[in-house]
Amino acid sequence: MKPNGKVLVINYEKCTGCRLCELVCAVMHDGISNPARSRIKVMKWESEGLYIPMTCQQCQDAPCMNVCPVKAISRDKNLDYVKVDYDICIGCRACVSVCPFGAMSFNSTDRKVFKCDLCEGDPQCVRFCEAKAIEYVDADDSSILKKRAAAERLSIAGKEAAALAAQV
Repeated sequence: MKPNGKVLVINYEKCTGCRLCELVCAVMHDGISNPARSRIKVMKWESEGLYIPMTCQQCQDAPCMNVCPVKAISRDKNLDYVKVDYDICIGCRACVSVCPFGAMSFNSTDRKVFKCDLCEGDPQCVRFCEAKAIEYVDADDSSILKKRAAAERLSIAGKEAAALAAQV
């Protein structure tokens, strides 16, 4: 379990696509309301009404950390998140190319890579998400929350199937 015991859990089914999380993140980290500077990105499929917030998964065996040639990426021991040391980073972008979630980005203006740092234990995306699509929960509870949501979906599907069968 993570030392602070907390992880980000994203429930894309609740996401409305408002992208407030992106703006809050950009303002929090760079002082500018620009979604391109956000550490969380809402992927949108407008025609399906599907919005999926994507952010760093803070991988235990982080490919970005493993590939960094100058060891600028490490794990914070207190909060257990993957962080970038900008005094060491050379901007080679190897980390960007290996991230399986596309969560590592490169800012061409600052010439630096950037990623979610969990706002050092107080994720602002969670605080400002009105739909509660993003939560910062105990690591042990994240699995339970996902199981509960899946069980609810199955229960609804089962009830719908039973209702259809009764009509036939």
